[in-house]
Amino acid sequence: MPEQTAPLRRDDSPQEGHRLDLRRTFDEDAELYDRARPGYPAELYRDLAELAGAVPGSRVLELGCGTGQATLPLVAQGCRLTAVEAGLRMAAVARRHLAAQPAPPAGPAEVVTSDFESWPLPAAPFDAVVSATAFHWIDPAVRVTKSADALRPGGALAVVRTQHVRGGTEEFFREVQRCYERFAPATPPGLQPPVADSIHGTDHAEEVARSGRFAPTVFRRYERDLTYTTAEYLDLLLTYSNHRALPTPARDGLLTAIATLIDTRYEGRVTKRYLTELGISHRH
Repeated sequence: MPEQTAPLRRDDSPQEGHRLDLRRTFDEDAELYDRARPGYPAELYRDLAELAGAVPGSRVLELGCGTGQATLPLVAQGCRLTAVEAGLRMAAVARRHLAAQPAPPAGPAEVVTSDFESWPLPAAPFDAVVSATAFHWIDPAVRVTKSADALRPGGALAVVRTQHVRGGTEEFFREVQRCYERFAPATPPGLQPPVADSIHGTDHAEEVARSGRFAPTVFRRYERDLTYTTAEYLDLLLTYSNHRALPTPARDGLLTAIATLIDTRYEGRVTKRYLTELGISHRH
């Protein structure tokens, strides 16, 4: 696929009461999601191989594969991959991308259209369960325990979380806050991206620990800056569930105001800094 709703911010982390409704928004325009959402740093896949055992021949279950941003690199890495994706359109794009690739040496990858909560686990356990910017959309009552059930003893749960953090074109992100406050009044005044050093993955580590099924979580972190034209940045915003959930007049007004700000004050380009966090937990 962090993702959210009101109070509006520029990433997307859900409030629990709206989780299912927001999750469905990603499937509304799978082609846009595929085009606009960035992939993941190359170092992440090296760490998945070293720390989670996502190596040639390993059996990997991917949760919430979306349109395949992490799926294709895992297959190219030689993993025997089964991906579960709830969105019909998202799953179709992922299958199309896989079909366009050379036949993987580990055998064909499978994309199953289902939510993970109701998907029956196969009898054979997996070596790793990987979820890239999607784990928080799965029902918290089952996501950790069912992941443990899917794994062999010693297998790894690898959860990737992505957040916009302070950096990049910082003045733009200060100025754009006024656009959000105007068109989405529930936005907290003066909200700014957090400093990367303030994010430690403690909530995820504690959730995994409470299950009693895993060893302590190990983290790896990756920061990078990505630059967007005005059109690219608006496309990116339209892949966030909280922006898609706005009433149409408010969303259109917000996007117009943001485009005007980028074009008139920032020469049509802004840079956004991402923190990608990989948490790996091995099953007892």
